[in-house]
Amino acid sequence: MANLNVAVLGPQGYAKEIGKKGTSTDITFYNLKRSESTVTIIEPTRYPERLAPLFFAASLARKAILVVDQIDATFGESVIMLQSLGIKEGYIILRNYLDPGRIAPIAKGTVLEGYEYIDDDPIALRERLLSEADRLAEEPPSPEEKRGAIPVDHFFNVRGIGTVILGTMAEGVIRKHETLKVLPGEKTALVRSIQKHDDDFDWAREGDRAGIALKNIDAEELDRGAVLTNDDTLKAESTLSARAELISYWPAPLKEGMVLHLGHWMQFVPARIVSVEAGEDWRRPLLRLELEKSLVYRSGDKAVLHYLEGSKLRIAGTLELS
Repeated sequence: MANLNVAVLGPQGYAKEIGKKGTSTDITFYNLKRSESTVTIIEPTRYPERLAPLFFAASLARKAILVVDQIDATFGESVIMLQSLGIKEGYIILRNYLDPGRIAPIAKGTVLEGYEYIDDDPIALRERLLSEADRLAEEPPSPEEKRGAIPVDHFFNVRGIGTVILGTMAEGVIRKHETLKVLPGEKTALVRSIQKHDDDFDWAREGDRAGIALKNIDAEELDRGAVLTNDDTLKAESTLSARAELISYWPAPLKEGMVLHLGHWMQFVPARIVSVEAGEDWRRPLLRLELEKSLVYRSGDKAVLHYLEGSKLRIAGTLELS
């Protein structure tokens, strides 16, 4: 079984026409399954009043479906988010008599240039997504495959089972009966069982949407964004010195004292700028940041910089994590 993760950005509730509704909070998951093929659809339920759900939905996805009723600030912000995350594959559905000519100037030079325009037909879209998932069919992981990490997006206690987390595998493989570190922090947890789309498995691999029952940890000890991992190379840092790249629309240099939010995996962490070294290009400054809590990442990853005090533009750029 291989799973295709897809973000649906646009009018609220569009995804309910495509898949079966699952977990719903500030982001809502919808599921499709046919034989061994599965699709997980993620919709940012609390967006646009909150920016974090947009980041979470897009960051979990391999592909995006952009449903456009009108060209407004919400549409523009969604395009900037997809560009910042490098989501290069997707579809555009135009409604209200919009045509590609209206989108072309905005799409130019962005990931949207690689998106395909398709009709507003949820049934045909459902079949298309399942067919794409069919092509992702894979063999079980070899014993040598490791370095697994699954960021937690939901967690709860289940009577008779104990602590259960839900998440999407970010890298590698984790296995049943394996002991995983819980980052940030020093805790560990034993994997009691793994479910993917309601079926039991002995493993979960990158891209899989999984529910994992844990032993030796309580739900009260977890937070959204915690990472379960067997990867010793992952870092958890509360101070960062890293190079930022601001988007072309960003109007002015970043300054000391500004509070940004770093988006990485299922983390959305406040960070205060301690110092800025702009050099000759203020759009690529070296930032020193103090974070409200430790950020978990692997060297070479990118985080998305958000500025929630911005009245119109709330995505500032990206940060190169090392």
